[in-house]
Amino acid sequence: MSLIQSGLTAGARALRAGALGVVGAGTWGEMVVDDFLHLRRALDGNDVDAWDPDYIRRILPAWRAIMGTYFRGEVRGLDNVPDEGPALLVGNHSGGTLIADTFVFAGEFYAHFGPNRRFHQLAHDIAARLPGTGLSRWGTVAASHENARRAFDKGAPVLVYPGGDYETFRPSWHSDQIEFGGRKGFVKLALERNVPIVPVVAVGGQETALFLTRGERVARATGWANLTRIKVLPVALAPPFGLSLLDIPIRLPLPAKITIEVLPPIDVAERFGSNPDHEEVYEEVTGEMQDVLSGLQDERAVPVVG
Repeated sequence: MSLIQSGLTAGARALRAGALGVVGAGTWGEMVVDDFLHLRRALDGNDVDAWDPDYIRRILPAWRAIMGTYFRGEVRGLDNVPDEGPALLVGNHSGGTLIADTFVFAGEFYAHFGPNRRFHQLAHDIAARLPGTGLSRWGTVAASHENARRAFDKGAPVLVYPGGDYETFRPSWHSDQIEFGGRKGFVKLALERNVPIVPVVAVGGQETALFLTRGERVARATGWANLTRIKVLPVALAPPFGLSLLDIPIRLPLPAKITIEVLPPIDVAERFGSNPDHEEVYEEVTGEMQDVLSGLQDERAVPVVG
């Protein structure tokens, strides 16, 4: 393909994304008004029944067009998610509060399985309770084992990020590392509910800004870690304001290519026995994810470009 043809193709994609974005903006605007008219419900953060397949159906074309154009999102291996029933999707967390890999993955999940396939994502309390984002309609609820159990009871796959704020604010030069920080709660949850673990590995999110430090010591010294569930006070460098603290002031994520690979499901009891050592399960799951992440990183020629 010639340079001119490539440019025309990219331009056509951008125009299509723009047109779909206008349509999606109307749906999003209706959601914002509804959230503020029913503020108590929007602030709840624990309502799995806020999931709204009709909203997803209406917003999905615009969402995928924007994510596909800006982040050039690519998700491989969605067939590894069981066709029905609950499963625990365990992902590595990247991109600070603007988690591009989650946005890309959710859109491709619904495109693959259809908007009527219930799917829930566990998020920090602040994100789950923030009105006007539409996240609750996508299936996002506050991160807790109880909310995961509610979703499993409805037959839904659940996406969890064990690394949380510790991982998503890791320095950009740790982009190719799985950093769950020793958090093994996902193992207990999978065993308790007898659901398979489906590893989800993503690369590119840590290139949407230059993340400089987690700021864990500052968070402890200032009391921030005790005041909130956020154990970090990270510093990042990104447009349009340059330096940001905990992504404040709001930054514009760089258009890094996001690539995600879904691994085959792991039946914990079948592989490790009915009473497995949680440390062994943790090490094997994170080890498999690390191998895949290293491979995805090796595919990237240039940061951001991919």
